[in-house]
Amino acid sequence: MSQNLMLALFSALALGAVLFGVGQLMSSFGMHLSLHGWIAYGLGAALSFGLAFGLFFLTFKSAREGYDDLPPPDEYGE
Repeated sequence: MSQNLMLALFSALALGAVLFGVGQLMSSFGMHLSLHGWIAYGLGAALSFGLAFGLFFLTFKSAREGYDDLPPPDEYGE
């Protein structure tokens, strides 16, 4: 099994566990969501996770390819 597939499976399982835990916590307080509420909640969680993943990816890609490095001092005109 490839590393990317394992990461995707772990992420999906973690997201499912969080959704299940929040559902159990909410029902223990007597609050219930409709199907549309769960769909909105799941989409919001998935999009937040995707945004965080994308920003971390861009940060590490930028650092690896040298976009964050300072130019040599002679390029400043000194």
